[in-house]
Amino acid sequence: MKKIVISLGGSVVIPDKLDIDFLKKFKNLISKYKDHRFIIIVGGGKLARNLQNKAKKIKKTTDNELDWLGIYATRINALTLKTMFKIKENIITDPNQSLPNTPILIGAGWKPGFSTDYDAVLLAKNIKANRVINMTNVPYLYDKDPKKPGAKPIRKTTWKQLRSLVGNKWSPGLNMPFDPIAAKLAEKLKLEVIILGKDINNLKNAIENKEFKGTLIR
Repeated sequence: MKKIVISLGGSVVIPDKLDIDFLKKFKNLISKYKDHRFIIIVGGGKLARNLQNKAKKIKKTTDNELDWLGIYATRINALTLKTMFKIKENIITDPNQSLPNTPILIGAGWKPGFSTDYDAVLLAKNIKANRVINMTNVPYLYDKDPKKPGAKPIRKTTWKQLRSLVGNKWSPGLNMPFDPIAAKLAEKLKLEVIILGKDINNLKNAIENKEFKGTLIR
């Protein structure tokens, strides 16, 4: 059985409002693979950052408090996925816990100091998967901020090169293609990570080891 962890960015689930059309297509694709095991961990995205920004305006906040706001945002988003997939099992909130051997499980944020990217890497270790697919609101990893002129997509790279781009420090609400702490652990575990956008056919190609548009890190 092929095992894949999908890190589904919160900005993909709720760009401005809940993207029902995308989620239906995502569910239909994942549900058709009867010989695969998927763990889908959902990020906090815009919901998390909005909560964190509002909290900062109300009072002086600690990183721990901001992280918890982000974690609960991921759990709200994960509950949406759990409901759509009609999954009975609880949302995974500890990536190290013993997991039921079911085809599809939904995960969310764990504890302060860690992103869902890091949780996805731990989940891959837990179920002995060698690949994490990271779906974001940008189709590639870029050599600089993709919003800036002249940013170039990177199609293949190494963990060492990625870490030179993203640095080594995590902070609440950090908007990076892949969390620096997660990158360090993924490198140690020799994982492959695919970063791609929200195109469903492209996701299908990545799952089936066909040519896809995105970035391969290994």
